[in-house]
Amino acid sequence: MNAPAAGKFFKVLMAVLLVHNCLLAQKTITRSTDAGTTTTSSVAYDSQGRPIRNRSADSLRTLQKRDRYADSITIYYRYYDSNRIRNIDSSIADFSTRFPQPYTYVNLGNLGTASKSLLFSPIMKSGWDAGFHQYDIYSFTVENTKFYQTTRPYTELAYLLGGKGEQYINLSHTQNKKNNFNFGFDYRFLNAPGTYKNQNSSHSNLRLNATYQTPNRKYGAFFIYISNKHTSSENGGLQDAKKLDSLALNDPFELETRLGVSGTVSRNPFNTGITTGNEYKETTLLYRHYYDLGKKDSIVTDSVTYKIFYPRLRLQHTFRLSSYTYYFHDNNVDSTRYNDYFGMRFLTGVSNQLFMMQDKWTSITNEFHVITFPEKNNLSQFLKVGAGVQNLHGTFGSVIKRDYNVYLTGEYRNRTRNQVWDIEATGNLYLTGLNSGDYNAYISLKRLLTKKLGYLELGFHNVNRSPSFVYSNESSFMVQTTQSFKKENTTRLFAQYENPKSNLKLTGEYFLVNNYSYFDSFFVAKQATSLFNVLHIGLEKKFKLTRHWNWYTEVHVQQATGAAPVHLPLVLTRNRIAFEDNGKFFANLFLSTGIEVRYYTNYKADNYSPFTGQFFYQESYTTANRPDINFFMHFRIKSFKAFLRWENLNSSIPGKGKYNLSFPNYANAGNWLRFGIWWNFVN
Repeated sequence: MNAPAAGKFFKVLMAVLLVHNCLLAQKTITRSTDAGTTTTSSVAYDSQGRPIRNRSADSLRTLQKRDRYADSITIYYRYYDSNRIRNIDSSIADFSTRFPQPYTYVNLGNLGTASKSLLFSPIMKSGWDAGFHQYDIYSFTVENTKFYQTTRPYTELAYLLGGKGEQYINLSHTQNKKNNFNFGFDYRFLNAPGTYKNQNSSHSNLRLNATYQTPNRKYGAFFIYISNKHTSSENGGLQDAKKLDSLALNDPFELETRLGVSGTVSRNPFNTGITTGNEYKETTLLYRHYYDLGKKDSIVTDSVTYKIFYPRLRLQHTFRLSSYTYYFHDNNVDSTRYNDYFGMRFLTGVSNQLFMMQDKWTSITNEFHVITFPEKNNLSQFLKVGAGVQNLHGTFGSVIKRDYNVYLTGEYRNRTRNQVWDIEATGNLYLTGLNSGDYNAYISLKRLLTKKLGYLELGFHNVNRSPSFVYSNESSFMVQTTQSFKKENTTRLFAQYENPKSNLKLTGEYFLVNNYSYFDSFFVAKQATSLFNVLHIGLEKKFKLTRHWNWYTEVHVQQATGAAPVHLPLVLTRNRIAFEDNGKFFANLFLSTGIEVRYYTNYKADNYSPFTGQFFYQESYTTANRPDINFFMHFRIKSFKAFLRWENLNSSIPGKGKYNLSFPNYANAGNWLRFGIWWNFVN
């Protein structure tokens, strides 16, 4: 090849290489938009025609790699042993949904003290039961454990400050390490010194939980650890409640109580110790795991294949270890007060000494179940059968008791895929052991009538149970009885109609009770020999008065017939008149403020035994209370919620009886200010 030809070939080759390099440099990013498909080059040119980096293409590439959940969160939860998906509650209208004590309960005059429902609520559970339930509303339970699924770590912090140094702290956190593993924890602390002497209470609750499922979806496990510690002083009530109307310093703390030595009491909000009262500890460790047999399947898209597994048969095992300690002690016994107020003559002459009673229990339970899923696409429909073995170990002073229970269980649930029908049927039968012959049978049917008419639910529940162990002479709590106790049998028929569009809920309950066990004094237990029944009807309704004013009303009517050893208020009602705005006046501000009134008709309220922790039947005292009146202002700004409440305004009205008494000799507090915040964080 001559020189001119070689030069020409070299120029052509360089041109081809340059074009090739330019084409390689022209990498593109393609994205789909509503208007069609657009293509953006990764190379741009400046005003002089020189190639530069295309920043818009870089931003598109960044968006492609970005986590779509980076600025948002998808979170939901299910309760333990439930398949129903629930969402986080962000409402602010009803403070009682965030407060430990529901509005249907009353306590001994201070938050954290023994509480009792104003509605008839017998124990509807078969099998072994220790019998101490006065602090149930302050406890974490296995049943109310939430198992979350979340795309981002989620935390909720709550802090409430009330009168006399009352404090309430609640911390919750959950996160998914992977889409098949979630863990969370809840911590709650409540401390309230109270208005009266020897009334301070302190409760701490801890819960750890986790759920895991293998990538092939065949094996899964649930873990729950719960620790509840309840500490509450017992003052036995006021020595003379009539003196509330003539306080010298207008401070109820000056009144003498029936238990506790005046010189040892303290209003220190950081003091969690007690000298006279109850200390209860309950700890539960639960591990449930299962293995599924079923059918594999897959869904193929343009570029991805999703593997699916449909369980049809599940083998399940649940291990539960629980320990319970119920302890009453008085470090400063005053025998005169014990004799005069409680009839405890055996302590005559005893002074400034320790008096104590204690029951301790350990329960180990193993349950084995076989579960079938008739429809592969509906895990909310299943049939479960199984058996359980429970080993019990009790210690009452120097006495040790060992026993066991063997029982069968069964369950059927079906929430149809169109969500028209929701069926639940459960039952158990104790074959042998301490509670042989106990059983529990429950069935409910819920149906969506129409989207306009709402839901209707009907149900039946029957429980045959042994009386709680505290009714036994074996307990160290000195319970006295002159009769042998038979098994309690309670039947509950219930119905509920709910119309979300009309903000209406109607409920009805009919109880038929036989062999009802109860206390009728500080230490004496009895059992009713005749059948009696209780009827309860409830109504909840929201009325829209104007554009921004709403009226929330809840009304309960109940009546016991026959020779019933129970006293109930005929009517319990709560009404809230609230001015509410949902971000219309100010962006992101949700406001609910107004007046709340709770009232229940006068009735012969139960008395309370500070020694056994039991509310007992009495005939000598009838309440004469004013309505409880509270002012509230609740608001939410994005994830921040605040609650300001001025409660018991009824005690500011002059005249006799301005301090309401929930139980004989146990008076409520006067004006009470509470301020609390609930704040959600997405990490």
